[in-house]
Amino acid sequence: MRVGIIGVGLMGHGIAKNVLVRGGFPLAFLDHPGNQPVDDLIGLGAAACKTPGEIADTSDMIILCVTGSPQVEAILTGEAGVLSRLAKGTIIVDCSTALPESTLRMAAAVEAAGGRFLDAPMTRTARHAEEGTLNLLIGGDEADLRSVRAVLASFTERVEHVGPVSFGHRLKLLHNYVSIGFMALLGEAAAQAAEAGVDPAIFVDVLAKGGGAGVALQRMAPAIVTGDGGAVPFFIGNALKDISYYQTMASHSGASKAIADGVGAAIAAVVESGHGQAYISDLARLLRKTKSAA
Repeated sequence: MRVGIIGVGLMGHGIAKNVLVRGGFPLAFLDHPGNQPVDDLIGLGAAACKTPGEIADTSDMIILCVTGSPQVEAILTGEAGVLSRLAKGTIIVDCSTALPESTLRMAAAVEAAGGRFLDAPMTRTARHAEEGTLNLLIGGDEADLRSVRAVLASFTERVEHVGPVSFGHRLKLLHNYVSIGFMALLGEAAAQAAEAGVDPAIFVDVLAKGGGAGVALQRMAPAIVTGDGGAVPFFIGNALKDISYYQTMASHSGASKAIADGVGAAIAAVVESGHGQAYISDLARLLRKTKSAA
């Protein structure tokens, strides 16, 4: 199977490398300024393409790993986009985090052009992408999933079929809301503890032995105790995007989103203060009142 990938960023680079090395599949990627350095991929035999349409020319399966719905829509339906040159039977696998309503529209457009569509958002981090141990939440047809499982296996530890098209993205937004919400809450609590003079190591230890224990605390602990914000390499600006997507999804369904609104407002204030490119683990520092948080 010939594989194309659009979006060779923090997550996409690891995916691309493992498709080549662990999977042994021929790979084409979109040459884009947002990519991570690609010399290693080219050295492994990957081919650079100038437009999404060129990717469609050379691929039986195309992986999308971009920021969100606007980028996915532009890549698929824009001028020189994937759909302008899509071959019949090509499978689009969207690993981005996207709005379910947009996902349904894009899936319909892909199918109208003769292709197939799976939404396959990722959980875990860029380190797991490099290691080839991502988890995917797949929405779409089981037969389409079977046809690309060998490629997906090259960069994943677990692939779960969670329902029809858009259910992968629905569950990803639910997952990220809970994950980001936990880390935002911990960041605010850690900031309050620091302001009060509580020893950060004791703060983390008390939470770890009680109801505050969990993955979010494990990931945030280095930032809380030592100030190492690099433990969770996920931009606060991207966290705000994901929370806004969750809010939109909840609004469309009529579900309660009062807590999500609070999380969104807290993160938006940090982004508006100029820290959108800080990592989310930095909230433990950025939510402090003192000048040391600057």
